[in-house]
Amino acid sequence: MIPPAPANWPGLDGNAVGCREKLKMLAENYAEVSQVLRDAFEDAILMGVDEQGMRQVLADIVAGLDSPKRPVG
Repeated sequence: MIPPAPANWPGLDGNAVGCREKLKMLAENYAEVSQVLRDAFEDAILMGVDEQGMRQVLADIVAGLDSPKRPVG
């Protein structure tokens, strides 16, 4: 089961993000990403992919995300 979106999102300054618009977007992104991951996971399992293997594939995707703050190249 995917946990609900965090009640508090950590900000760069150590305090929770407080802007309502940012919180709304973060919640929407969380819901969207959760649904896409759930669908991809279920499809893979139903097509015969090993469950632990698929979990690792999804974790590797997250681990491989480039920071938009880091220069590319």
